[in-house]
Amino acid sequence: MRDQHAVHAPPSPARAIWLMTRMRLRRQLNQVGSVFARKKKPPKAGAPVTRVANGGKRNGMWIISAVVAVLMLFVCLNMSRMAVLNMQCRLVDGGACAQAGANRNGYFNFEAAAAELHAAPFDPSLLGGLAMVLTALFAISVLLPLAGKELAKPDWDLEWLVTLPVERSTLLWGRLVERSASNLSGTFALFPPYAMIAWYSGYQWTAVPIALLATALLLPLAALLHTLADTGVRLWLAAAQLRNLQALLSLLNAPMLYLVFALSMPAASSFVMDLARGFPAWGLWLPPGVLLQAIQAQSLPQFAMLAALLAAQLVLLLWLGVALMRRQLRHGVVGSGVRESGRKTAASTPPEKPGLHLPLSPVMRRELRLLARDRNFLVQTLVLPLIVVGSQLVFNGKLDTLSQFGTMPTVAAAIAFGIGVYVLMLSAFQTLNNEGNALWLLYTVPHSVESVLKEKARLWGALALVYPLMVAVLTLATAPAPTWQMLVLLSIVLAGIPIYSTIAVALGVFACDPTAIEVHKRIRPTYSYLFLLLAGFYTWSIYTSVWSQKVVIMVLSAALALALWQKARDALPYLLDTGASPPARVSASDGLIAATGFFIVQAIVALLLMQGKPQATLPALTIAFGVAGLLVYALMRLVYWRAKTADVPAILRGAGWWPSIKIAVLPCALACAVALAYLAALKAWHVPLPAGDSLVDAVAYSGLWMVALTVVAAPLCEEFIFRGLIYGGLRRSIPAWQALAASAAIFAVVHPPLAMLPVFVLGCCAAWAYERSRTLLAPMLVHAVYNAVVLAASP
Repeated sequence: MRDQHAVHAPPSPARAIWLMTRMRLRRQLNQVGSVFARKKKPPKAGAPVTRVANGGKRNGMWIISAVVAVLMLFVCLNMSRMAVLNMQCRLVDGGACAQAGANRNGYFNFEAAAAELHAAPFDPSLLGGLAMVLTALFAISVLLPLAGKELAKPDWDLEWLVTLPVERSTLLWGRLVERSASNLSGTFALFPPYAMIAWYSGYQWTAVPIALLATALLLPLAALLHTLADTGVRLWLAAAQLRNLQALLSLLNAPMLYLVFALSMPAASSFVMDLARGFPAWGLWLPPGVLLQAIQAQSLPQFAMLAALLAAQLVLLLWLGVALMRRQLRHGVVGSGVRESGRKTAASTPPEKPGLHLPLSPVMRRELRLLARDRNFLVQTLVLPLIVVGSQLVFNGKLDTLSQFGTMPTVAAAIAFGIGVYVLMLSAFQTLNNEGNALWLLYTVPHSVESVLKEKARLWGALALVYPLMVAVLTLATAPAPTWQMLVLLSIVLAGIPIYSTIAVALGVFACDPTAIEVHKRIRPTYSYLFLLLAGFYTWSIYTSVWSQKVVIMVLSAALALALWQKARDALPYLLDTGASPPARVSASDGLIAATGFFIVQAIVALLLMQGKPQATLPALTIAFGVAGLLVYALMRLVYWRAKTADVPAILRGAGWWPSIKIAVLPCALACAVALAYLAALKAWHVPLPAGDSLVDAVAYSGLWMVALTVVAAPLCEEFIFRGLIYGGLRRSIPAWQALAASAAIFAVVHPPLAMLPVFVLGCCAAWAYERSRTLLAPMLVHAVYNAVVLAASP
């Protein structure tokens, strides 16, 4: 029988390195394990009940994460391709692409550039520019992992790794291998450019393994520099200083990233091209440049010489690096400054100076205190947005001097809103995540979690307004004279920041997983991309010159903020419960989804009925309207039935039809009176109606089809969505007059611009009728009579 107390032999160096690498990869897999985990099915009726581990609420996020990963790889490959072609056109003076020049929009003939690259070796100017790009990407593959949150943690895994029964040199080599294998950011940075370089060097699909090999050769060097820096600063700096260093490193990444991005832009500025043209020749003999030359080698002896040089560089640098790390650790792994002391005593704390005290709530004061205490968070929140937007300006060449702000107010407004959005994404979006393990304490205070989040949203919205106001002052100071356009743009930006502060906090609720043990797992990055996408949608209100489009985008963004906030409020009581979800209830987001689906289905059906004609006929529009309305109604009712949703809107609810008719009389008379007065004003002011336009819909009048569309189909389909779902959903969260105004505004912006004012009044009257009757029949009658009166009175 085997002795249980026998001492096992230590693992071999190869097995020790493999175990360390497998542990690191397993840790990364566990970090995304919650994304791929499936919800456990409930036991069948009659089955014995046993206590099992909770499988979580639900997780279909793995699809989004996989799609995002594929899209990121595609984007990186496309950017690398554009950078190679762009530099071929801009750096190679004698090339066919450069001789042809750019078109009006600044675009070159990239097909000619690609053919030129395939036909001959790369020009020395292009090799120099590519060497700069590869060197910058290699630096990014070092700095991104180094600037991660792991650096600022007081716990250092090397402190317990040295307790393993392996030699110090084996431990250090294992650290290099496992960090090379787990460097995903380095893989995304290095693989795409080498793949494109190999492709245009004539290797076709073998470019993929060539790029993988090149990436695998450089990642150990990146791991070496990462480990040298990580080990050194942990031994020499205190924990508070490590957080400051992490904040500084996070700032260094942005300019280099935007340098690479700028080179891939078709109309890249001459500034970045001058940097690529002036990159020193010795950069080609660094490891990234030697790999570039090896891929471009035109003969076997040349390739062998470059391969030998690269091997010598790798061996020498890795050996010297490990020797330096052994010297770093000659006195052990615990430095004199790596542990912070406890809190300072009261005697050592300087007394608070009297001064101006802002009227802030305790929650706001606490948030500002945390911001001042965490320098890393402070830098990322208030400094990093400036670096990001400033890098875009410098490398993309939108503005050459600050004086141009006054002559380009639209660009200035977009910059102001962009800085504010980045501030919100890096602050308000992290509201719940910053609470950490203390989040449960919010449920014990005599205020709801929703009210606490509202205060935080107001605070971050106010802080995010600082930079836009500074840009506005700079724009006005450098402008020849103030204009109405500047005032309109400033109003759009100032309205957008509070809206997107609300959206950021609401999305942060869904993005946060407070039950995750690891801090970096508590935030789902997919929602940050969604936030930036929604912010990009609002930016169109700055660039468009059509006032109605500005109004539509602002109203829809505000409606989206209200809907997301309602969803977040419903989810708040269940954040810390991994097995429960909010009860199914009608929400404003359901109405927005239904409205979007309604218009999409209507457009598709109309296109099918057009049968190749340039314009849809009124019968086709009526049929498309009815089909879309019935389909959306049926789908929403099916979803509500399966989810057992409460308070689903109904045409009649218990009572007869006569009470609904009586309630509809007064709002119907008010809406019709406003519409007739509006039509009379248009006629008196000689305002011409556009061809085929009316206060009902932008289609030509055609007898019974028009009646069927406006008096029958529109009330039946639209009232279920705009009053039953949107108003009914908003009514759960806000007072009646606010829900009435918000739903009416949404209803108005989906109509032609000339009809927005009377349609807004109609929306208010219909919501009033729905509020009083709690049935859809009353607002349907108001809508039908209104459309009939307007149809009869329209010219």
